[in-house]
Amino acid sequence: MLKKINVDQLVVGMHLKEFCGSWMEHPFWRNSFVITDPADIDSILASSIKEVWIDSAKGLDVEPGGCIISEEESEAQADAEFSIIESAVSASVQVPVAVELARAVKICAQSKHAVMTMFQEARMGKTVETSQARKLVEDIAESVSRNPGALISLARLKTADDYTYMHSVAVCALMIALAKQLRLDETQTRLAGIAGLLHDLGKSSMPMEVLNKPGKLTDAEFSIIKTHPEAGHELLLDSADVDSIILDVVLHHHEKIDGSGYPEQLKDKEISLYAKMGAVCDVYDAITSNRPYKPGWDPAGSLRKMAEWCTGHFDPIVFQAFVKSLGIYPIGSLVRLNSGRLGIVIDQGQKSLLQPRVKVFFSTRADARIKPEIVDLARHGCPEKIAGREDPAKWNFPDLNELWSGLPDVAWHPAAHAK
Repeated sequence: MLKKINVDQLVVGMHLKEFCGSWMEHPFWRNSFVITDPADIDSILASSIKEVWIDSAKGLDVEPGGCIISEEESEAQADAEFSIIESAVSASVQVPVAVELARAVKICAQSKHAVMTMFQEARMGKTVETSQARKLVEDIAESVSRNPGALISLARLKTADDYTYMHSVAVCALMIALAKQLRLDETQTRLAGIAGLLHDLGKSSMPMEVLNKPGKLTDAEFSIIKTHPEAGHELLLDSADVDSIILDVVLHHHEKIDGSGYPEQLKDKEISLYAKMGAVCDVYDAITSNRPYKPGWDPAGSLRKMAEWCTGHFDPIVFQAFVKSLGIYPIGSLVRLNSGRLGIVIDQGQKSLLQPRVKVFFSTRADARIKPEIVDLARHGCPEKIAGREDPAKWNFPDLNELWSGLPDVAWHPAAHAK
Protein backbone atom coordinates (compact mmCIF):
# COMPACT_ATOMS: atom_id res chain seq x y z
CA MET A 1 0.00 0.00 0.00
CA LEU A 2 1.34 3.42 -0.98
CA LYS A 3 1.51 6.08 1.71
CA LYS A 4 2.68 9.66 1.65
CA ILE A 5 4.65 10.63 4.77
CA ASN A 6 6.86 13.42 6.04
CA VAL A 7 10.58 12.74 5.72
CA ASP A 8 11.03 12.86 9.51
CA GLN A 9 8.87 9.69 9.69
CA LEU A 10 11.39 7.67 7.65
CA VAL A 11 13.10 4.72 9.31
CA VAL A 12 15.55 2.07 8.15
CA GLY A 13 13.67 -0.80 6.51
CA MET A 14 11.06 1.32 4.72
CA HIS A 15 10.67 0.91 0.96
CA LEU A 16 10.95 4.42 -0.44
CA LYS A 17 8.74 4.45 -3.53
CA GLU A 18 9.20 8.03 -4.73
CA PHE A 19 10.40 11.47 -3.63
CA CYS A 20 7.90 14.33 -3.74
CA GLY A 21 9.91 16.76 -5.82
CA SER A 22 12.44 16.93 -8.62
CA TRP A 23 15.28 14.40 -8.66
CA MET A 24 17.61 17.43 -8.58
CA GLU A 25 16.46 18.18 -5.03
CA HIS A 26 17.84 14.97 -3.54
CA PRO A 27 21.24 13.21 -3.69
CA PHE A 28 20.08 9.85 -5.07
CA TRP A 29 19.84 8.88 -8.73
CA ARG A 30 17.23 6.25 -7.83
CA ASN A 31 13.76 7.10 -6.58
CA SER A 32 12.74 3.62 -5.43
CA PHE A 33 14.76 1.55 -2.96
CA VAL A 34 14.71 0.02 0.52
CA ILE A 35 16.42 2.22 3.09
CA THR A 36 19.22 0.18 4.67
CA ASP A 37 21.57 2.92 5.88
CA PRO A 38 20.69 5.63 8.45
CA ALA A 39 23.02 7.95 6.52
CA ASP A 40 20.55 7.87 3.62
CA ILE A 41 17.84 9.25 5.90
CA ASP A 42 20.23 11.98 7.06
CA SER A 43 20.89 12.91 3.42
CA ILE A 44 17.15 13.14 2.73
CA LEU A 45 16.57 15.27 5.83
CA ALA A 46 19.39 17.59 4.73
CA SER A 47 17.80 18.06 1.30
CA SER A 48 14.85 20.25 0.36
CA ILE A 49 12.55 17.21 0.04
CA LYS A 50 9.78 17.35 2.67
CA GLU A 51 7.57 14.39 1.76
CA VAL A 52 8.01 10.96 0.21
CA TRP A 53 5.91 7.99 -0.90
CA ILE A 54 6.58 4.63 0.79
CA ASP A 55 5.23 1.18 -0.11
CA SER A 56 4.30 -0.63 3.10
CA ALA A 57 3.84 -3.89 1.17
CA LYS A 58 7.57 -3.96 0.38
CA GLY A 59 9.02 -2.56 3.60
CA LEU A 60 8.26 -1.31 7.09
CA ASP A 61 5.07 0.64 7.67
CA VAL A 62 4.71 4.09 9.20
CA GLU A 63 4.07 4.19 12.95
CA PRO A 64 0.42 4.33 14.07
CA GLY A 65 -0.92 7.86 13.86
CA GLY A 66 1.18 8.77 10.85
CA CYS A 67 -0.31 10.21 7.67
CA ILE A 68 -1.94 7.45 5.64
CA ILE A 69 -3.24 7.87 2.08
CA SER A 70 -4.96 5.05 0.25
CA GLU A 71 -3.40 3.57 -2.90
CA GLU A 72 -6.29 4.91 -4.99
CA GLU A 73 -5.81 8.42 -3.62
CA SER A 74 -2.05 8.25 -4.06
CA GLU A 75 -2.35 7.09 -7.68
CA ALA A 76 -4.81 9.88 -8.44
CA GLN A 77 -2.47 12.45 -6.93
CA ALA A 78 0.52 10.97 -8.78
CA ASP A 79 -1.42 11.16 -12.06
CA ALA A 80 -2.28 14.78 -11.36
CA GLU A 81 1.35 15.64 -10.56
CA PHE A 82 2.51 13.87 -13.74
CA SER A 83 -0.03 15.83 -15.81
CA ILE A 84 1.33 19.08 -14.37
CA ILE A 85 4.87 18.05 -15.34
CA GLU A 86 3.79 17.12 -18.86
CA SER A 87 1.93 20.41 -19.25
CA ALA A 88 4.98 22.34 -18.08
CA VAL A 89 7.16 20.58 -20.64
CA SER A 90 4.66 21.24 -23.42
CA ALA A 91 4.39 24.89 -22.40
CA SER A 92 8.17 25.39 -22.31
CA VAL A 93 9.23 28.36 -24.40
CA GLN A 94 12.62 29.25 -25.83
CA VAL A 95 14.74 31.33 -23.53
CA PRO A 96 18.12 32.94 -24.28
CA VAL A 97 21.03 30.54 -23.87
CA ALA A 98 22.57 32.78 -21.19
CA VAL A 99 19.43 32.35 -19.06
CA GLU A 100 19.36 28.56 -19.45
CA LEU A 101 23.08 28.03 -18.84
CA ALA A 102 22.82 28.39 -15.05
CA ARG A 103 20.16 25.67 -14.88
CA ALA A 104 22.01 23.54 -17.43
CA VAL A 105 25.18 23.57 -15.30
CA LYS A 106 23.29 22.06 -12.38
CA ILE A 107 21.48 19.52 -14.58
CA CYS A 108 24.79 18.42 -16.13
CA ALA A 109 26.36 18.01 -12.70
CA GLN A 110 23.50 15.98 -11.28
CA SER A 111 23.19 13.94 -14.47
CA LYS A 112 26.87 13.04 -14.43
CA HIS A 113 26.53 11.84 -10.83
CA ALA A 114 23.44 9.79 -11.69
CA VAL A 115 24.99 8.14 -14.75
CA MET A 116 28.20 7.38 -12.84
CA THR A 117 26.18 5.64 -10.13
CA MET A 118 24.18 3.73 -12.73
CA PHE A 119 27.36 2.48 -14.45
CA GLN A 120 28.90 1.49 -11.12
CA GLU A 121 25.81 -0.51 -10.16
CA ALA A 122 25.77 -2.22 -13.57
CA ARG A 123 29.45 -3.09 -13.11
CA MET A 124 28.57 -4.69 -9.77
CA GLY A 125 25.96 -6.87 -11.47
CA LYS A 126 22.86 -5.02 -10.26
CA THR A 127 19.82 -4.83 -12.55
CA VAL A 128 19.46 -1.52 -14.37
CA GLU A 129 15.99 -0.06 -13.88
CA THR A 130 15.30 2.12 -16.91
CA SER A 131 12.27 3.64 -15.20
CA GLN A 132 14.66 5.34 -12.79
CA ALA A 133 16.22 7.26 -15.68
CA ARG A 134 12.88 8.83 -16.59
CA LYS A 135 12.98 11.77 -14.20
CA LEU A 136 16.54 12.54 -15.22
CA VAL A 137 15.52 12.56 -18.87
CA GLU A 138 12.49 14.76 -18.05
CA ASP A 139 14.75 17.50 -16.67
CA ILE A 140 17.13 17.22 -19.62
CA ALA A 141 14.14 17.39 -22.00
CA GLU A 142 12.79 20.50 -20.29
CA SER A 143 16.18 22.20 -20.60
CA VAL A 144 16.38 21.26 -24.29
CA SER A 145 12.88 22.67 -24.79
CA ARG A 146 13.87 25.98 -23.19
CA ASN A 147 17.10 26.23 -25.20
CA PRO A 148 18.76 23.16 -26.74
CA GLY A 149 22.13 24.83 -27.16
CA ALA A 150 22.80 25.44 -23.48
CA LEU A 151 22.94 21.92 -22.07
CA ILE A 152 24.22 20.33 -25.29
CA SER A 153 27.13 22.77 -25.46
CA LEU A 154 27.99 22.45 -21.78
CA ALA A 155 27.96 18.65 -21.93
CA ARG A 156 30.53 18.87 -24.72
CA LEU A 157 33.03 20.41 -22.28
CA LYS A 158 34.16 17.29 -20.48
CA THR A 159 37.39 16.10 -18.91
CA ALA A 160 38.99 12.73 -19.65
CA ASP A 161 37.70 11.41 -16.31
CA ASP A 162 34.17 12.62 -17.05
CA TYR A 163 34.05 11.43 -20.66
CA THR A 164 32.14 8.14 -20.41
CA TYR A 165 29.45 9.62 -18.14
CA MET A 166 29.06 13.08 -19.68
CA HIS A 167 29.07 11.51 -23.16
CA SER A 168 25.90 9.65 -22.12
CA VAL A 169 24.32 12.89 -20.89
CA ALA A 170 25.28 14.73 -24.08
CA VAL A 171 23.91 12.00 -26.37
CA CYS A 172 20.68 11.99 -24.35
CA ALA A 173 20.25 15.75 -24.92
CA LEU A 174 21.21 15.48 -28.60
CA MET A 175 18.70 12.65 -29.12
CA ILE A 176 15.92 14.72 -27.56
CA ALA A 177 16.73 17.76 -29.70
CA LEU A 178 16.87 15.59 -32.83
CA ALA A 179 13.60 13.84 -31.94
CA LYS A 180 11.90 17.22 -31.64
CA GLN A 181 13.30 18.26 -35.02
CA LEU A 182 11.95 15.03 -36.54
CA ARG A 183 8.58 15.83 -34.92
CA LEU A 184 8.41 12.61 -32.92
CA ASP A 185 5.70 12.57 -30.25
CA GLU A 186 6.38 13.05 -26.53
CA THR A 187 6.59 9.34 -25.75
CA GLN A 188 8.97 8.67 -28.64
CA THR A 189 11.08 11.68 -27.68
CA ARG A 190 11.44 10.51 -24.07
CA LEU A 191 12.34 6.99 -25.21
CA ALA A 192 14.94 8.43 -27.57
CA GLY A 193 16.38 10.39 -24.64
CA ILE A 194 16.53 7.33 -22.37
CA ALA A 195 18.13 5.35 -25.21
CA GLY A 196 20.76 8.08 -25.58
CA LEU A 197 21.43 8.05 -21.85
CA LEU A 198 21.90 4.26 -21.81
CA HIS A 199 23.47 3.72 -25.24
CA ASP A 200 26.96 3.10 -23.84
CA LEU A 201 25.90 1.14 -20.76
CA GLY A 202 27.85 -1.83 -22.08
CA LYS A 203 31.07 0.06 -21.39
CA SER A 204 30.45 -0.68 -17.71
CA SER A 205 31.44 -4.27 -18.60
CA MET A 206 34.66 -3.29 -20.35
CA PRO A 207 38.07 -3.71 -18.61
CA MET A 208 38.89 -0.45 -16.84
CA GLU A 209 42.46 -0.42 -18.15
CA VAL A 210 41.10 -0.45 -21.71
CA LEU A 211 38.18 1.92 -21.11
CA ASN A 212 40.37 4.52 -19.37
CA LYS A 213 43.50 4.09 -21.45
CA PRO A 214 45.01 7.56 -21.95
CA GLY A 215 46.40 6.74 -25.40
CA LYS A 216 45.00 5.40 -28.64
CA LEU A 217 43.68 1.83 -28.45
CA THR A 218 45.46 -1.07 -30.13
CA ASP A 219 43.53 -3.22 -32.61
CA ALA A 220 43.07 -5.88 -29.91
CA GLU A 221 41.82 -3.32 -27.39
CA PHE A 222 39.45 -1.80 -29.94
CA SER A 223 38.05 -5.29 -30.62
CA ILE A 224 37.22 -5.51 -26.92
CA ILE A 225 35.53 -2.09 -26.90
CA LYS A 226 33.50 -3.07 -29.98
CA THR A 227 31.68 -5.63 -27.84
CA HIS A 228 30.06 -2.93 -25.69
CA PRO A 229 26.79 -2.70 -27.70
CA GLU A 230 26.09 -6.40 -27.16
CA ALA A 231 27.19 -6.17 -23.52
CA GLY A 232 24.82 -3.25 -22.90
CA HIS A 233 21.98 -5.02 -24.69
CA GLU A 234 22.49 -8.09 -22.50
CA LEU A 235 22.55 -5.99 -19.32
CA LEU A 236 19.24 -4.35 -20.21
CA LEU A 237 17.52 -7.62 -21.09
CA ASP A 238 17.41 -8.29 -17.33
CA SER A 239 15.39 -5.10 -16.81
CA ALA A 240 11.66 -5.77 -16.62
CA ASP A 241 10.52 -2.43 -18.05
CA VAL A 242 12.99 -1.82 -20.88
CA ASP A 243 11.42 -0.67 -24.16
CA SER A 244 12.39 -2.24 -27.48
CA ILE A 245 13.47 1.20 -28.79
CA ILE A 246 16.05 1.49 -26.01
CA LEU A 247 17.34 -2.04 -26.63
CA ASP A 248 17.61 -1.32 -30.35
CA VAL A 249 19.67 1.87 -29.92
CA VAL A 250 21.98 0.27 -27.35
CA LEU A 251 22.69 -2.63 -29.73
CA HIS A 252 22.81 -0.79 -33.06
CA HIS A 253 24.14 2.76 -32.52
CA HIS A 254 27.43 1.80 -34.24
CA GLU A 255 25.81 0.44 -37.40
CA LYS A 256 26.44 2.36 -40.67
CA ILE A 257 24.11 2.54 -43.64
CA ASP A 258 26.77 1.05 -45.96
CA GLY A 259 26.95 -2.08 -43.79
CA SER A 260 30.46 -1.43 -42.44
CA GLY A 261 29.34 -0.87 -38.84
CA TYR A 262 29.01 -3.28 -35.94
CA PRO A 263 27.94 -5.58 -34.34
CA GLU A 264 25.63 -6.93 -37.09
CA GLN A 265 26.77 -5.03 -40.20
CA LEU A 266 23.22 -3.88 -40.88
CA LYS A 267 22.52 -1.77 -43.98
CA ASP A 268 20.32 1.27 -44.54
CA LYS A 269 16.70 0.10 -44.22
CA GLU A 270 17.72 -2.68 -41.85
CA ILE A 271 18.65 0.02 -39.32
CA SER A 272 15.80 1.65 -37.38
CA LEU A 273 15.21 5.39 -37.28
CA TYR A 274 16.22 5.47 -33.60
CA ALA A 275 19.50 3.61 -34.19
CA LYS A 276 20.28 6.00 -37.07
CA MET A 277 19.62 8.90 -34.68
CA GLY A 278 21.88 7.31 -32.08
CA ALA A 279 24.70 6.93 -34.61
CA VAL A 280 24.67 10.63 -35.52
CA CYS A 281 24.42 11.88 -31.93
CA ASP A 282 27.10 9.49 -30.68
CA VAL A 283 29.65 10.47 -33.34
CA TYR A 284 29.03 14.23 -33.01
CA ASP A 285 29.65 14.28 -29.27
CA ALA A 286 32.65 11.96 -29.59
CA ILE A 287 34.48 14.06 -32.17
CA THR A 288 33.72 17.41 -30.50
CA SER A 289 35.00 16.21 -27.10
CA ASN A 290 38.60 16.41 -25.93
CA ARG A 291 40.18 12.98 -25.55
CA PRO A 292 43.54 12.05 -24.00
CA TYR A 293 44.96 11.25 -27.43
CA LYS A 294 43.39 14.10 -29.45
CA PRO A 295 41.66 17.45 -28.93
CA GLY A 296 38.01 17.74 -29.92
CA TRP A 297 37.09 19.37 -33.20
CA ASP A 298 35.07 22.57 -33.13
CA PRO A 299 31.29 22.16 -33.60
CA ALA A 300 30.97 23.68 -37.08
CA GLY A 301 34.02 21.80 -38.35
CA SER A 302 32.64 18.57 -36.93
CA LEU A 303 29.36 18.96 -38.82
CA ARG A 304 31.35 19.61 -41.99
CA LYS A 305 33.37 16.42 -41.48
CA MET A 306 30.23 14.41 -40.74
CA ALA A 307 28.64 15.71 -43.94
CA GLU A 308 31.61 14.25 -45.83
CA TRP A 309 31.01 10.87 -44.17
CA CYS A 310 27.27 10.98 -44.71
CA THR A 311 27.17 8.82 -47.86
CA GLY A 312 28.30 5.64 -46.13
CA HIS A 313 27.86 6.35 -42.45
CA PHE A 314 24.70 8.33 -41.70
CA ASP A 315 21.17 8.43 -43.02
CA PRO A 316 21.05 11.74 -44.99
CA ILE A 317 17.56 12.71 -43.83
CA VAL A 318 18.43 12.09 -40.17
CA PHE A 319 21.71 13.99 -40.58
CA GLN A 320 19.98 16.99 -42.17
CA ALA A 321 17.51 17.09 -39.28
CA PHE A 322 20.43 16.86 -36.86
CA VAL A 323 22.11 19.90 -38.43
CA LYS A 324 18.86 21.84 -38.18
CA SER A 325 18.55 20.92 -34.50
CA LEU A 326 22.01 22.37 -33.75
CA GLY A 327 22.41 25.04 -36.41
CA ILE A 328 24.98 25.14 -39.20
CA TYR A 329 27.17 27.05 -36.77
CA PRO A 330 26.45 25.43 -33.37
CA ILE A 331 27.12 27.28 -30.13
CA GLY A 332 30.87 27.46 -29.53
CA SER A 333 31.78 27.72 -33.25
CA LEU A 334 34.50 30.23 -34.13
CA VAL A 335 33.48 32.30 -37.17
CA ARG A 336 34.83 35.16 -39.28
CA LEU A 337 32.44 37.98 -40.18
CA ASN A 338 32.64 39.92 -43.45
CA SER A 339 34.01 42.85 -41.45
CA GLY A 340 37.13 40.84 -40.68
CA ARG A 341 36.20 40.41 -37.03
CA LEU A 342 36.24 37.00 -35.35
CA GLY A 343 33.50 35.90 -33.01
CA ILE A 344 32.16 32.90 -31.15
CA VAL A 345 28.55 31.75 -31.70
CA ILE A 346 26.61 32.15 -28.46
CA ASP A 347 23.05 31.36 -29.55
CA GLN A 348 21.03 30.38 -32.58
CA GLY A 349 18.90 32.82 -34.56
CA GLN A 350 15.16 32.30 -34.68
CA LYS A 351 14.81 32.88 -38.41
CA SER A 352 17.84 31.42 -40.19
CA LEU A 353 20.54 28.83 -39.54
CA LEU A 354 22.97 31.31 -41.11
CA GLN A 355 22.18 34.14 -38.71
CA PRO A 356 23.11 33.18 -35.14
CA ARG A 357 24.06 35.58 -32.35
CA VAL A 358 27.83 36.05 -32.23
CA LYS A 359 30.14 37.54 -29.61
CA VAL A 360 32.92 39.29 -31.56
CA PHE A 361 36.23 39.76 -29.72
CA PHE A 362 39.09 39.94 -32.25
CA SER A 363 39.99 42.11 -35.25
CA THR A 364 41.98 40.35 -37.96
CA ARG A 365 42.74 43.71 -39.57
CA ALA A 366 44.33 45.05 -36.39
CA ASP A 367 45.53 41.59 -35.38
CA ALA A 368 44.39 42.35 -31.84
CA ARG A 369 41.71 41.59 -29.27
CA ILE A 370 38.86 44.07 -29.13
CA LYS A 371 36.17 44.76 -26.56
CA PRO A 372 33.65 41.89 -26.79
CA GLU A 373 30.40 42.84 -28.51
CA ILE A 374 27.31 40.75 -29.16
CA VAL A 375 26.08 40.93 -32.75
CA ASP A 376 22.66 39.56 -33.68
CA LEU A 377 23.09 38.68 -37.34
CA ALA A 378 19.31 38.28 -37.73
CA ARG A 379 18.64 41.85 -36.61
CA HIS A 380 16.97 43.91 -39.32
CA GLY A 381 19.54 46.04 -41.07
CA CYS A 382 22.55 44.25 -39.60
CA PRO A 383 25.38 44.79 -42.13
CA GLU A 384 27.40 41.80 -40.93
CA LYS A 385 27.21 38.19 -42.03
CA ILE A 386 29.32 35.09 -41.56
CA ALA A 387 32.09 34.84 -44.16
CA GLY A 388 33.12 31.38 -42.95
CA ARG A 389 34.18 29.21 -40.02
CA GLU A 390 37.63 29.43 -38.46
CA ASP A 391 39.75 26.63 -37.04
CA PRO A 392 40.32 27.35 -33.32
CA ALA A 393 43.61 25.42 -33.47
CA LYS A 394 44.94 28.04 -35.90
CA TRP A 395 44.29 30.89 -33.47
CA ASN A 396 44.83 29.18 -30.14
CA PHE A 397 42.55 31.46 -28.13
CA PRO A 398 42.67 30.15 -24.53
CA ASP A 399 39.27 31.45 -23.45
CA LEU A 400 36.83 30.39 -26.18
CA ASN A 401 34.67 28.34 -23.82
CA GLU A 402 34.47 31.19 -21.35
CA LEU A 403 33.56 33.62 -24.14
CA TRP A 404 30.49 31.70 -25.30
CA SER A 405 29.36 30.39 -21.91
CA GLY A 406 30.11 33.40 -19.73
CA LEU A 407 31.48 30.93 -17.16
CA PRO A 408 35.09 30.89 -15.94
CA ASP A 409 36.90 28.40 -18.15
CA VAL A 410 35.10 25.61 -16.54
CA ALA A 411 37.54 22.95 -17.60
CA TRP A 412 34.10 22.48 -16.61
CA HIS A 413 33.92 19.93 -13.93
CA PRO A 414 30.32 19.04 -13.07
CA ALA A 415 31.29 17.76 -9.62
CA ALA A 416 32.10 21.33 -8.65
CA HIS A 417 28.44 22.23 -9.14
CA ALA A 418 26.89 19.14 -7.60
CA LYS A 419 24.60 19.31 -4.61
